[in-house]
Amino acid sequence: PTAADSRLLRSQTALPIRVTQTLKPVRLSEPKPGVFIFDLGQAFAGWAQLRVRGPAGTRVTLRYGERLDAEGMLTRGEIETLVYQGPFQTDVYILKGQGLEVWEPRFTYHGFRYVEVTGFPGRPTLDSLRGRVVHTDFAPAGTFACSNDLLNRIQRLTLWAYRSNFVGYPTDCPQREKNGWTGDAHLAAEQGLFNWHSAAAYARWMNDFKDEQRPNGELPGIVPTSGWGYGIGPAWDSAYVLIPWYLYVYCGDTRVLAEHYPGMKRYVDYLTTRAKDHLVDYGLGDWVPAKTETPVAVTSTAYYYVDALTVARAARLLGKHAEAEQYAALAAQIRQAFRQAFVREDGGVANNSQTALSGALFQGMVDPDERERVLGKLVADIERQEDHLDTGILGAKYLFHALTEGGRADLAYRVATQTTFPSYGYWIRQGATTLWEDWRGAASRNHVMFGDISAWFYKALAGINPDPAAPGFQHVILRPHPVGDLRFVRATYRSPYGTIVSDWRREGGRFRWRVRVPPNSTATAYMPCARPEVITEGGKPAARAEGVRLVRVEAGATIFTLQSGHYTFACPADR
Repeated sequence: PTAADSRLLRSQTALPIRVTQTLKPVRLSEPKPGVFIFDLGQAFAGWAQLRVRGPAGTRVTLRYGERLDAEGMLTRGEIETLVYQGPFQTDVYILKGQGLEVWEPRFTYHGFRYVEVTGFPGRPTLDSLRGRVVHTDFAPAGTFACSNDLLNRIQRLTLWAYRSNFVGYPTDCPQREKNGWTGDAHLAAEQGLFNWHSAAAYARWMNDFKDEQRPNGELPGIVPTSGWGYGIGPAWDSAYVLIPWYLYVYCGDTRVLAEHYPGMKRYVDYLTTRAKDHLVDYGLGDWVPAKTETPVAVTSTAYYYVDALTVARAARLLGKHAEAEQYAALAAQIRQAFRQAFVREDGGVANNSQTALSGALFQGMVDPDERERVLGKLVADIERQEDHLDTGILGAKYLFHALTEGGRADLAYRVATQTTFPSYGYWIRQGATTLWEDWRGAASRNHVMFGDISAWFYKALAGINPDPAAPGFQHVILRPHPVGDLRFVRATYRSPYGTIVSDWRREGGRFRWRVRVPPNSTATAYMPCARPEVITEGGKPAARAEGVRLVRVEAGATIFTLQSGHYTFACPADR
């Protein structure tokens, strides 16, 4: 190689981290003499910008936190843990004494809503401090809005929590650890891909998994790691299998799968060494459940199955047909072992927790003739708990999708709109501006691991779904669910082929649905009406509309295929 070869320009794989927004405080208080509390009105990741005048040598201290005590003082006991050394979420500025000084820190960031300022010369005003919002600067990809303001607020909480927990790589929280906990990341990945163009950031992070994977295939539960975190288990480690698959489904790009296929396969092989009779019984399980715990063997074995099945699918895509058969056979053996150990004839699964039941449905552990019985057990438990969920972070991803796929989107909506414990609405009633770590709000108040509900908003309520058979939204599955008291839902998604629109409204006894299918894409549209003769498109019978083909009628829906274009469907509203 020549000397010039070492100076080749290469594209930057990591998206930049930037200040993307500046927040003005909404309140300033002085709970004790000389102790000033700035309330930014929003929890986020970043830092404060200080504006101050005073004598040289004056020392101003800024301490950051998420909550105040009864006296209005900053309290950080819930998050001031796991700190290796040094002051926690604290900045100190020593004045130069040269007129107005505007200062903000570098090479650090904090998670906070409140800033405690001491040592300020004189009395600060609301103009003395600003909040600087910092995260990996990916562009927006999707939008969601509906007639239920509670759901809109849950969506805003999710957007803030996701950005707060993506500063270079996905993290658990922006204040306490800032660790790349892999379970949190894969549980939030699909909503992340719907809401943001974050695929490149995930693709870069997968390289860290490759670096951290041990020769025997074992992975740590935090990536990157200084050497600890191995043995966390498949419910976390599966990020190395699931996220490359999500990137393929949402972006249509096989390159990440191809690059990481050897590591994905090696991880499944490692789990095989840990399995006994195809069951895996180690690691973390359904973290921070509301009330009911689920046996770890249930959740870990299910992820072992999903991982083996995903490796088989990836192998088939990459032309590795012998390995595809090998891992498909392994997946079948794991599934059979799971069923023998946990699935009962009456529809029960393990201890009949909502996570066990919904996970068996969502992850494909239930045969078609058993689904109704398992779903019945799940519905009965939810209704027994007055339409409340009772899951941790794993079940919170399974539950809404399992109910929707089982024809009970109405119940999923009722669960999503609760406002008493445990629920997303309960957090909002307590003043949440981001998603929290646990249903009580006893720990961190900026976590994204419960965030998949936003993906459910897109998939179920708006009805925008990718088709793994035609990835990257080359083919779109459009299936909205006009449930409960919803009057309208509007969602857009900027796919690789262009913007997809699903915009429906119920008014005047009519259901109207505006759809956009991007160029070079097609769609399958499920109109929520089983009478094709009363469905119109552009004011004419839909079955004869240009670009529309009637496929079939099934329970509660008429199914059409659509070419690229703009459509306006209408039918009588079914109440």
